[in-house]
Amino acid sequence: MAGFEEEFEKIYKRYFNDVFLFLKKLSKDGSIAEEITSETFFKAMHSIDNFRGETDVRVWLCQIAKNCYFSYLKKQQRIENIDDIDFPDNQDTIEEQISKQYDAMQIHLLLHNLSEPYKEVFMLRVFGELSFKQIADIFQKTDNWACVTYHRARNKILTQMEDKDE
Repeated sequence: MAGFEEEFEKIYKRYFNDVFLFLKKLSKDGSIAEEITSETFFKAMHSIDNFRGETDVRVWLCQIAKNCYFSYLKKQQRIENIDDIDFPDNQDTIEEQISKQYDAMQIHLLLHNLSEPYKEVFMLRVFGELSFKQIADIFQKTDNWACVTYHRARNKILTQMEDKDE
């Protein structure tokens, strides 16, 4: 059991700050981020057997963190439904919010159909907020490769969006 604890401690030390920063950006509150980061690692430790290695550990942890944050919001009765979370600026009109939601859904659909490694690199950069260096480390490639791959993915999405508008 000591081997497991040592390995998990390495994961904790390596990814704690990334998960904390992710939650701080999501919650806009350091104390909430700290509390949920602890809960995230607690849940990760108890579900590590379910981790299949299909994604990067950081991405897996951030997914757990996001779910913990949504659970926290529900417990605080700040939201009724996860779909009710309003991330855009509240100054938008209903029409603008609907338009943004539609655009976001279209981007997700295009992203879903994007081939690898473009899809994963784009998601790590945009949703995971990782640096090109961090992405390069995940793929065991150069920073330049990560940057070029991200921009190619972005251009593919933009081209597909333009094609849909025509």
